[in-house]
Amino acid sequence: MDKPALKDAMRLFADFGNIKSRSMFGGFGLFCEDTMFALVVNNTLHLRAGKENETLLKQQGLTPYVYKKRGFPVVTKYFAIPDAWWDDHQKLINEAKSALDVAIRDRSLKTETSPSRLKDLPNLRLATERMLKKAGIDTPETLQKHGAVNAYKALVSAHDKDLSLELLWSLEGAITGKHWSVVPPQRRQELLQHLEK
Repeated sequence: MDKPALKDAMRLFADFGNIKSRSMFGGFGLFCEDTMFALVVNNTLHLRAGKENETLLKQQGLTPYVYKKRGFPVVTKYFAIPDAWWDDHQKLINEAKSALDVAIRDRSLKTETSPSRLKDLPNLRLATERMLKKAGIDTPETLQKHGAVNAYKALVSAHDKDLSLELLWSLEGAITGKHWSVVPPQRRQELLQHLEK
């Protein structure tokens, strides 16, 4: 069970800001505000790596978390920390702060270099891109203009079938640049209200 490491990490990183956890990659993603910077899987804490700290983490013998997606291994940017780091809270806090800085920087870079295809947006795959194109939404800009609710309605209309609400959250996440699971409950409620109008 992931709980002890998850609770300890959330307590330890509380000074960073509003720390939340969400189910991700078979474990729990740790978010500061809307930015994921750590992952707890099988009671092991993993920290986000990027250009700035990946080499350093590898030099310390850390390895990235690998999970299976549709039977294929996917190497993440989250590196498992050694148990010894739990004994040195200051080191762990410093490394986690560095992971958060990396995650924030990567996120802002991703925002600046906006994708030209729908499938390159968060949560959207090639199949979703095809569905959106059939509904007359063929670029990220068009999706942005429509908004999540109107895009969802267009999909329902074009495909003449019930679609899951997860798709609505996915569209909202694609527009706002985040994973669908971190779309806040309050925002989900607003989207549902607009959908019912």
